[in-house]
Amino acid sequence: MLMTEEVEEVLGFWFPERMSGDKEELIRQVEWWFRGGADAAILERFPPLLERATRGELDGWSSAPRSRLALILVLDQFSRAVYRGTARAFAQDPRALALALEGIEIGHHAALENPWQKTFFFLPLGHSEDLSNLDRAVQLAEELVGTVPSEFRWWFEFSANQARGHRDVISRFGRHPHRNEALGRQSTPEELEYLAGGQLVHARPLPR
Repeated sequence: MLMTEEVEEVLGFWFPERMSGDKEELIRQVEWWFRGGADAAILERFPPLLERATRGELDGWSSAPRSRLALILVLDQFSRAVYRGTARAFAQDPRALALALEGIEIGHHAALENPWQKTFFFLPLGHSEDLSNLDRAVQLAEELVGTVPSEFRWWFEFSANQARGHRDVISRFGRHPHRNEALGRQSTPEELEYLAGGQLVHARPLPR
């Protein structure tokens, strides 16, 4: 029972009960998800759960679609909030990626209830530095665009464009240059020029 309760706590925290079709409300939700708006709440509630996940104590969550999604969120999203700006923010990416890839292959991704859940399920592919994973993320993001109600389509089109942007970065540099400092990697002159240009994909303004 405890596992079910914890899974639903994670999913209930991350996903609103009903997504608003109002554009401004949706923009606020997207900023909460992707621009650090959730960080304080995650730091307040979820570091112990993240620590258990990193020790492998929540691996049983991979047995079903919803609980696998919750584990992906803990490893992929919560770790970024708790350790933002440090190498530990990315330390769980390989595990989150493995969970996502396996979940796609065995039908967990397809079994999810809505496109918001499906987006976060495959997001670790977009965080990867392997071009084949970025190609798959683009494919999955583009597939969702035609499945959503019209009032949400603008965001899923933006999401697919973001996936293409991240893929272009990996195609060009072979890695995400904005992580270099945190990971102690030496940036190339071309990467430094890119970073100085202020055109980072994850910081693109949302369409208003």
